[in-house]
Formats: sequence, structure tokens, C-alpha cells
Amino acid sequence: MADNQQTRRDFLKTSAVAGSALAANLSMLSNVHAAGSDTIRVGLIGCGGRGSGTIDNVLHAAPNVKIVALGDVFKDKLEDCRKKAYKFTEDEKVKALGNTVDIPDDRCFIGFDAYEKVIKCCDYVMLATPPGFRPIHLAAAVAAGKNIFTEKPVATDATGIRKVLAAYDEAQNKKLCIVAGTQRRHQASYLEVMKRIQDGALGQITGGRCYWNQGDIWAHERKPEWSDMVYQLRNWYHFTWLCGDHIVEQHVHNLDVINWVLGHPPLNAVGMGGRQGPSAPRYGQSYDHFAVDYEYPGGVHVMSMCRQIPGCENNISEAVAGTHGFCLFGGPTIKDGNSKIVWHRAKHEDDIDPYVQEHTDLIAHIRSADPINELKQVAESTLTAIMGRMSAYTGKKVTWEKALHSKENLTPEHVDWVTPLPTVGVAVPGKTPLV
Repeated sequence: MADNQQTRRDFLKTSAVAGSALAANLSMLSNVHAAGSDTIRVGLIGCGGRGSGTIDNVLHAAPNVKIVALGDVFKDKLEDCRKKAYKFTEDEKVKALGNTVDIPDDRCFIGFDAYEKVIKCCDYVMLATPPGFRPIHLAAAVAAGKNIFTEKPVATDATGIRKVLAAYDEAQNKKLCIVAGTQRRHQASYLEVMKRIQDGALGQITGGRCYWNQGDIWAHERKPEWSDMVYQLRNWYHFTWLCGDHIVEQHVHNLDVINWVLGHPPLNAVGMGGRQGPSAPRYGQSYDHFAVDYEYPGGVHVMSMCRQIPGCENNISEAVAGTHGFCLFGGPTIKDGNSKIVWHRAKHEDDIDPYVQEHTDLIAHIRSADPINELKQVAESTLTAIMGRMSAYTGKKVTWEKALHSKENLTPEHVDWVTPLPTVGVAVPGKTPLV
């Protein structure tokens, strides 16, 4: 997976240089409109809340962007997204950029095959379905030679990860541009602190921790007319084959930052977790808390924690310690070995929204014929989260190689509206097998 010959310093230096170059591209794009032939024709697959958000983001990202196609399994989701898309064009910045929406009925596609039809209509594909479908959609978009924005995570099991890595290789050969929704890698404050870490502000990294602790997550009561598939798709966050559990779907952001700092995925994971919140008995297989100890090369340990339980203290952050000091991301703040603040960056009002910046960066690379491909790094971060889940579900230590080559395949054999889905219980550590 990661190149063991690549040092953390080289890894961070590359990221920081890329960030500076993209900032320059942004400056150019804000003042120059592309020629008419350079219009970016965008199609969206997955029209839920995040899908609608990606439309808003890309319309604010660069000039000459046109939304031309939508696809979803649910008509109500698509129609709601289409209304929002047209509403976004009323924004003054969108107008100034010359960006438009043109989504006629014959470019609105409903069903499990909608992704195939959207891909044919555009040159810039945005993937925002539940992540269980991501490997299939990525493979199809890459096969069609499209540039891609993909939301994270990119799979829910190792079988999916291997498909994504194959798509990465194919995209590399085709020189396609792919950016993932790990927006911290496009956020000015994170790029700046990573540059300082690379320059030696912390010395050698000795450990870290990352949290995504929040309140309860949404859920929908089952309606009598819903089939198993409808019910699970309407509650995709609570079914592991669709979501990967919240350590994968959500906490992947924080784990991605840790992998970024260390320049390598973890060697192994020892985790625990379970369900104890008030909604736990009612929905799906998902846990409401995880705690995982990840070991990285050089004996570096990182404590990972995520929680979705109401009434508890929230904390979404990352931090790393080194031989010379300590860094808390989100400020970010760097302290020396005596906990004295030696550098602090307050969030400035003129910081660009990283959800917009990631699309700006992707479009800049497309228009400059300078391929960018983030698929491998987001696949590694996704597998980092999956191996933590595997350990927590089973009570076993899980190595990177075991996770990567796991035979676990969570996708149902039949993905349709009528076939009953198998009953899958909640994982029980010590009883659930490690596959």
C-alpha cells in the first residue's frame, strides 16, 4: 500500500508544495473565465444531503461549471436535490462565476443503474451515495474515463477496498483526476500546520490521538409498505454494508489526518466498542461508540475514539506529539515540550471553505492537464477505519495485511427492491469471527 521507502518528511513536503501550487491556481481561476469549450459538465450520483451540498460547493468553486445530470434510487431525493440546484444559481458568486444548472427530465435518472446513465452525460462525476456503492461507482466512472470527485469513505469492507485500489491504478494509467471528500487536505490551516510539522516543529512524532465524539445520529421509523431494501437505504447510516459504521463513515476524517502526519497507514489495531445509547436497540447493526489503539511504524501509537451518544461531551479533533512539542489541530496550536505555545493560527474570516476548495483544486488540475489522484490515500484511510471496526467487532488484534486481504464482503447477493435481505445481528466481541 504505502511506499515504505518514502519518509514522512518527503510525504509532508509533497503535500505542502501541492497546496501552495493549488492556491496559485485558485488565484488565477478567480480572475479568468475558461473558454466556452472548457465548461465542466458535472453529474451527481447520490442526491441526499451531502449530494446537494456537493452541487452547492462545485458551483462556488471555479468558473464555467454546469450541472447537467442527477441520479438516485429515490425519486423524492432527486427532485429535492434538483430544486436546490436551481436555487443555488441565485447566489451572486455563482452568477459571477458564470455557473449554471441545466437538468431536464431526460437527464434525471432513478434506480440502481442510474449511475451508469449519469456517467454518460458528463465529464466530471460526483459520487455521494451511501459508501457501500462507492467501489462499483468508482470502477464505472474510471472505466468511462471520467474525472471524479468522490465522497469519503470509498468502501465498507476489504473486498471493496481492493476494487478501489484497482480503480486507482487504472485511473493513474489514464491520467484521470480524482479528489476525495477528505477536505482537511485542502484546508489552509491544515496545510499550514503540516508544513510546519514537516519543517521539524515537533521533531520526531512519538504519538497522537483523534476524536469524533458527538450526539446521536438520525434514523427513520420503518413504514409498513417499505421492503427490506427501502428500509435499509432510508436508514443507510445504521447498516454496515451501506455505511461501514460511523468509525468508517465519519471518523475516517480524523484517521486520514493521522495517516497524513505519519506518512503511512497503521501496522495493526486493537479496538473495542458497543451499543449503549437510547437508540441502540432500534436500528440496524451499528455501534454507538468505538475506541481503537493504532500502532504505526516505529512504535508510534495513536488513540482513536468516536461516539454517537446524546448528552455527552462533544469533541472532534486531532493531536500529535513529538520529541520537540505538541500540536492540536483545529486551531491549530503548536506547543513546545514544556507546553508553552510557540505557534498559534487563529481561523481567519477570509479562509476559503475547504468543501469548496477541494473542488477548486480538482478543477484546477483538470484544466492544467496536471493529474491529481487521491484515491489511494483515501482508500488507505478508509481501510484504517475498517480494520479498527474489525477489531472492535471481534475483540481481536487486526494487522494491516489481515485487513487488506480479508474475505469480508458485506454487500448482499441481490441488490434489488423485492428480495428479502438477510438478517444480520449486532457484532458481539469474542463471538463474532474475524473473516
